Amino acid sequence: MTILTKCVFPVAGLGSRFLPATKASPKEMMPVVDKPLIQYAVEEAVAAGLTEMIFITGRNKRAIEDHFDRAQELEASLESRGQTQLLEMVRNIVPPRVKCIFIRQPETLGLGHAVLCSKPVVGNAPFAVILADDLIEAEPPALAQMVKQFNYYRSSVIGVQNIPREQTSQYGIVKCSHALGSTHQISAIIEKPKPEDAPSTLGVVGRYVLSGRIFEHLEHVLPGKGGEIQLTDGIASLMAEEQVLAFEFEGTRYDCGSKLGYLKATLAYAMRHEELKSEFGDYLEEFVEGRIRSKRARRANIVGVPPATAGVA
Repeated sequence: MTILTKCVFPVAGLGSRFLPATKASPKEMMPVVDKPLIQYAVEEAVAAGLTEMIFITGRNKRAIEDHFDRAQELEASLESRGQTQLLEMVRNIVPPRVKCIFIRQPETLGLGHAVLCSKPVVGNAPFAVILADDLIEAEPPALAQMVKQFNYYRSSVIGVQNIPREQTSQYGIVKCSHALGSTHQISAIIEKPKPEDAPSTLGVVGRYVLSGRIFEHLEHVLPGKGGEIQLTDGIASLMAEEQVLAFEFEGTRYDCGSKLGYLKATLAYAMRHEELKSEFGDYLEEFVEGRIRSKRARRANIVGVPPATAGVA
C-alpha cells in the first residue's frame, strides 16, 4: 500500500487583501491567537501522519523558513531563565521526525504552478496540499479524514464544502455523477463559475490529496486569466485518465484569506484557548452587552424617548 508522507504548502502569494499588514510579512504568518496560520496547517498535516513538509515560497517569505528553524539564541535565553514550558513549545513547533523543505517559486503564476514547483521533491508519489488560508477546525483533522478516503478508494480526493450559490464565482465548483455519503465522484470541475452557470454548490476548499500524475497534466495546462496556471484545470485534465473524488469533510472552516473570516477564526479560537477563554469570554459578554445598550439608546433617541427609560415597560 502506498503511504502518504508529503504535504505541499503553497505560500508564495502576495496577501494583498491584508495590506499593509502583509507588505513585509507573509500572510501565512498572521497569528490566530498565539500561532501563525502556517503552523496550524503543518500541525494538521502532522496529525494526518505526514512527515515531509514542502513549502513553495517566494519573495518576503523568509519568516516562514525562520519559524520552522531552530532558534538557538531564543532557546538558550528561555533555558537560562527556567522557562521550560515555553522552551518545549518552541522546540516542538516541528516534531523531530518531520522534515521541512523550502522551494522558491520564481514567479507567482497561479496555484497550479506553485504545486508544479514541488515536482522535483515529490516525484511520482501521491501527496497532499494544504492552503493555510483555509483554517479548518475538525476532529479528526480535515486532512486526516481525506487521507482515510484516499487509502480506501485509492483515488485523488478534493476537499469540498457546500457554499451559498451566490458565492460560486469565488470557488472551483464540482459537478458530481453520483455520491456515497460524503464522498462524490467528480464528472467535471469548473473554476469560479457565475451562480447561474454553476453545476452545484460544492466548492473546492484548500485541501487536496493528489496522485503524482497531476504533474504531467499541470505541465500541459495552458495559462488562464492573468497568465496563471490553475490547479483546477490540471485536476480536470487528470480526470480523463483517473477517478477523482470530492469529499465533504466534517468540521468548521474559517476563510482566513478574508478579513471577516480571519476575525471569526480569532474569536472562535480565543474562546477555546485554555489561558484566555474565561477572561476573554467575560470581556466579550461585557462588550456585547455594551453594544446592545448603545443600540437601544440610539433607537430611543430616534423616536424621542429619553435614554434612561429606553426598554422599560
